[in-house]
Amino acid sequence: MTVVKRSTKEILNQNLAREKPELLRQTSVWLHDIRSMYNVGSAFRTSDAFGVGNVQLSGYTPKPPRAEISKTALGAEKSMNWNHFTNGPEALMKYKDDYHHLVAIEQTNESKPLTDLQPSVNRPLILVFGSEVIGLDSKILNLCDEYIEIPQFGQKHSFNVSVTIGIVLYQVYLKNLEN
Repeated sequence: MTVVKRSTKEILNQNLAREKPELLRQTSVWLHDIRSMYNVGSAFRTSDAFGVGNVQLSGYTPKPPRAEISKTALGAEKSMNWNHFTNGPEALMKYKDDYHHLVAIEQTNESKPLTDLQPSVNRPLILVFGSEVIGLDSKILNLCDEYIEIPQFGQKHSFNVSVTIGIVLYQVYLKNLEN
């Protein structure tokens, strides 16, 4: 038997035929002070692939349209719902007041491992990712309800933010399967 790769059209049709997981449809990916436009583009593309409800951009995070974002997003920035807020903490507070579950993806003294994340389909989830160099600032951290980190075992103590987004969204997908 010869293995044959599916065409792009076949893959698209299969993806569109799948029902987006409820938990991921209710999830927002929030990018605060992300400097790299390529990482922003990757966040759009990964969020689209997982069926995430929307992408929120805040602080100095660049916003579409930008060629550098489009290069890695491959058009996902056009198909995803997104917003940009200059004042991240102020905007995030409005979501907190509206009963969203705010989860910072950050290494803190209160962080739990990613596998302990217990999102609820009854409360929209916002996954908050910060700067590639300094992480999330205290104004953002103090608004969050929970702190999650990815267990690591090597000499380096961080992942690229776009890789982190993929890992975290896959874990949310697995949690969706449990419900």
